[in-house]
Amino acid sequence: MTFDVPLIDAHHHLARLDLGYPWLRAEAPVDRYHGDDRALRRDYAIEEYRADSEGLPLVASVHVENGAADPLAEARWIGEVIAAHGPIPAVHVARAELSAPGADELLDQLGAMAHVRGIRHILNWHPDVRWSHTDRPHIMTEPLWRRRFATLAERGLSFDLQVFGDQLAEAARLAADHPGNSIVLDHAGMPAARDAEYLRRWRSGLAEIARCENVTVKVSAIGTTDHRWSVASLAEIVVPTIDAFGPDRVMFGSNFPVDGLYSSLSALYAAFDEITSRYTRSERAAMFSGTAARTYRIPLD
Repeated sequence: MTFDVPLIDAHHHLARLDLGYPWLRAEAPVDRYHGDDRALRRDYAIEEYRADSEGLPLVASVHVENGAADPLAEARWIGEVIAAHGPIPAVHVARAELSAPGADELLDQLGAMAHVRGIRHILNWHPDVRWSHTDRPHIMTEPLWRRRFATLAERGLSFDLQVFGDQLAEAARLAADHPGNSIVLDHAGMPAARDAEYLRRWRSGLAEIARCENVTVKVSAIGTTDHRWSVASLAEIVVPTIDAFGPDRVMFGSNFPVDGLYSSLSALYAAFDEITSRYTRSERAAMFSGTAARTYRIPLD
């Protein structure tokens, strides 16, 4: 693998268990869709991420909230990590449940932090509780949630939108109704199955949300629903995503350490490299660093 362009990892996590991560507790279930994650139930510091990404021409990275019980404490900690180790990571996407009591005050506090560039409220809903991140569907249609979502644009914050493929049509309506909001569709719209009919619906939803110019997309976390991925199976997701959005609105992320359950970080990027080999250097530069730098306002030399 020889990258001819710089890389920004647009989506990775760190963990410090003393901050409290409900999904990483010893008693948490192990039958979730991403697989048996007991290997992740420990601290994962920046030094370990740097070791995992050694050999890649990383120039910056985006830290995305990792489900800490206290989003403010996590954001403060990541601010300290950035001050000591940036630009890997360079910025932080913080957690805020927009429908929760006190969300306005939380957004005020997070928005005042210079390193916080965006907000994530995971909205994946599935009738199987092992797949669902929420207790109800259609949260993004609720008036209170939408009111707070609209304020993100005023605060200069993007929104990382994480939903499953069958939620993409609803997500497209959200994007169309709020053209002033910068939305990053996480994990290529998370196709939850690989049968032909599901992938057809996923591609249709992807095309619908891609028509909204305020949406960019991350190609990341494909392994969470394809644990034994191959270059060919990744390409089934990566290529339609690039076709829908175009290289200037695509970015790549590792989703480490979670996707470390399925491969090394270098193997993952080697696959991305191979899949994108037919694109021009400028298109690859956009996908591997330019889109992330622009979207998350990461200054590059």
